[in-house]
Amino acid sequence: MRWWRPDSAGRATNTPNSCSMETRASIERFLQSPHLATNTQRSYRADLEEFERWLHENNTPLEDVDARTLADYTRHLGRPRPGRDRLAPGTLARKLAAIRSLLRSALGTARVPDLPLQTRQRKRLPNAPKVAEVEQLLAHFSGDDPLAVRNRALFELVYSAGLRAHEVVALRLVDVDFEQRTLHVFGKGSKERVVPLGDEAHAYIERYLERSRPELARGPERVLFLSHRGRRLDTSTLRRLVANPHRLRHAFATHLLEGGADLRTIQELLGHASLSTTQTYSHVDSRRLKRVYDLAHPRA
Repeated sequence: MRWWRPDSAGRATNTPNSCSMETRASIERFLQSPHLATNTQRSYRADLEEFERWLHENNTPLEDVDARTLADYTRHLGRPRPGRDRLAPGTLARKLAAIRSLLRSALGTARVPDLPLQTRQRKRLPNAPKVAEVEQLLAHFSGDDPLAVRNRALFELVYSAGLRAHEVVALRLVDVDFEQRTLHVFGKGSKERVVPLGDEAHAYIERYLERSRPELARGPERVLFLSHRGRRLDTSTLRRLVANPHRLRHAFATHLLEGGADLRTIQELLGHASLSTTQTYSHVDSRRLKRVYDLAHPRA
């Protein structure tokens, strides 16, 4: 089945036919899945629409996609383009992961080719600051004005609970259980988890709620952290305060591991779907321990 229709001279045109519309419908059905986080849907949409255009140009319906098709598309993505840098391995891997997920949804697991989707990329270790660096960073958020107290409470919580940026700004007042000293967190794909509330974070949040939040509030608002206008924060506010707030999440995991926590516990606290994701932190720990060993051990 072809996507193109010949014009009066017998040449192929780009007029969409029922096959191309079916492909687009399959993409839309996949993107509406409740299992996909909002940010994932956004990035996958751009990747899959690009793939759909390539299929259209090459007269290939989605149901005919096989290993050779994906190999051809991978080569297409890898070619340098005028005015654009070559795709980074991580970007290429993300695009192919989006296609794999689409094929699994539309055609079934048995129809998803494996080999062409495997891209070799260098595994980057999380850049986790040491405890002293974290303490120095948190000490930067000092002061008694409402925003200073809010910022200290905000980042104490990110570090002590290992929260993602979008998770901390989405916290509601009812998600903080002061009696049990826990947080109710909604993570990626609306997955829920409960994490402990550390002593420092507990103290600063109480201070924020007693002294700062009432001054920031402009009306009824359910979220925990408010902007200077009394509205819900967005993640860009965190990035303005700290260039990469996600490093605090890496620090949370790495420092737990160094303190003796097992990977399964860290996986649950971080909200990772797969233990293999959490195992990245074991490499961080090993790297740091080897450095200490080389500097201190007489037999190193």
